[in-house]
Amino acid sequence: NTTLISVKPDDALIQAVTLMLRHDYSQLPVMMNEREVKGVISWGSIAPVLILGGERSGAVREYMTPHKEVNASDSIFQAIPQIVENSYVLVRSDDRRISGIITTVDLSLLFQQLSEPFLLLSEIENHIRKLIDGKFTKSQLAGAANQSDSREVESVADLTFGEYIRLFQVDKNWSRVGLKVDKTIFIKELDKVRIIRNNIMHFDPDGISDDDHKLLRHFVRFMQQLQ
Repeated sequence: NTTLISVKPDDALIQAVTLMLRHDYSQLPVMMNEREVKGVISWGSIAPVLILGGERSGAVREYMTPHKEVNASDSIFQAIPQIVENSYVLVRSDDRRISGIITTVDLSLLFQQLSEPFLLLSEIENHIRKLIDGKFTKSQLAGAANQSDSREVESVADLTFGEYIRLFQVDKNWSRVGLKVDKTIFIKELDKVRIIRNNIMHFDPDGISDDDHKLLRHFVRFMQQLQ
């Protein structure tokens, strides 16, 4: 739901180009009003005409192509193939207005927003497992496991985040890991990661906050430094 920057069919090409350069856009809708779309002008539609089209009037209509649109009520997953193929789709709202545009850049940002927390958590867990792996016997690892859980612990991969923390809390285990940082602070920060992980894995409807996202990024860098 954004106010679109658009041009009209009879506007000069230089107006469209200037707006695209100013706003770093790859395309602009060509519209008569907020409901009537005539097409779209893009770098991809301009270049062939300039090179192959011969003499033109210099009006936007000479360089535009048919537009692509979806309904605001459509699933984003239904729209993805069109966005990938065309680099954008216009979004038409229930009142028939063109209420926004989704581009491949937006898809990239959405993918980052949805996937990065999982990737960060995966990297953190891999770092933690490397710290533990090979330094404890099977029985020592099993001692950190939740005793009310009947599962069998064969390796560090069978432990949960909470059980990593329980393992580190024992002084002799902490010494065996060999980290030269403060145990209390490390465990406190790792517990914050555990809470964020639980919220993500249980698909908290509020999603992950910017602060939590930043905490995960910083903890990954911290673990990289320790490695």
